[in-house]
Amino acid sequence: MSETAIAEQRDLNLLLGYYQKMLELRLFELKVQELYRNARLPGFVHLYVGEEAVGVGVCSNLAPKDLVFSTHRGHGHALAKGVPAGVVLAELWGKATGSSGGRGGSMHMYAPEWGFMGTNGIVGAPIPLATGAGLSAKMRKKGQVVVSFFGDGAVNSGSFHEAVNMGTVWDLPVIYVCENNLYATEMAFSRATKNISVASRAKSYGLPGVEVDGQDVLAVHGAAKAAIERARAGGGPTLIECKTYRYVGHHEGDPGTDYRTRDEVQQWKQQDPVKRARKLLLDSGAGDESKLQAIDQEVERLIDQAVEFAEKSPEPLAESVNEHVF
Repeated sequence: MSETAIAEQRDLNLLLGYYQKMLELRLFELKVQELYRNARLPGFVHLYVGEEAVGVGVCSNLAPKDLVFSTHRGHGHALAKGVPAGVVLAELWGKATGSSGGRGGSMHMYAPEWGFMGTNGIVGAPIPLATGAGLSAKMRKKGQVVVSFFGDGAVNSGSFHEAVNMGTVWDLPVIYVCENNLYATEMAFSRATKNISVASRAKSYGLPGVEVDGQDVLAVHGAAKAAIERARAGGGPTLIECKTYRYVGHHEGDPGTDYRTRDEVQQWKQQDPVKRARKLLLDSGAGDESKLQAIDQEVERLIDQAVEFAEKSPEPLAESVNEHVF
């Protein structure tokens, strides 16, 4: 067997794990949607449905010591980095067993013990935070790599330009991952900028810029693997633009139909990352129907257990209200 064939077979074997993790992200978010619509979850949620290949493809390359800085659409990033589904759901539910004791909710969810440095409700904010963490990692010489996820709406902000420039000048071990889902809330990216190629902006700062199919988990994994290995070896940051799409509205409650067509949504659903991975596994013989059904059932059990854990978890104690407050 040639080296290429061996590499392809290895990728297909790994794809089983990626499929399972992407399915976990998908079913988790659909469960959150159901709970939220039934008024069982407080707060506000932005779902990751459709973008699972990005979070899984990137985070599958990370070590436990590596750090991830997330966005307002961050449940999937937390799960992909290894935060247990029950802990994430308990946080969304405002329970004491949540990663932030029920205080952070969807957009201020921190789980540093898993290397997850928080979701963030401010557009573009994770980029300079990750850059600062990258500087810390370089100075401490611990071999850490830091990932910053952000959307296309962040790339016209000053935080993007200043942080990417600083990260490049200092050769920091930061991977800048743009999840370009074509819309910043309701604003089409093509209406917000003349240059709709985020990856091409890397040239202005002197770092590699890579554009990848964000619906192909193997493609994302490969691009992130090269960038992370380069960063860990001292080669500095990389900007990765993942072309992806959210199948739901900007937030739960937004139908997502006033600013994009049904045809556009359906076209992107033809490239569903979970279905693509499943089809590839079946077509290649790396996974048969019975094996995939077993994975499906295992993930469904995991989500059911997460719901049971979160629902039965206690509310934060009233006397703890002043803890963690500055």
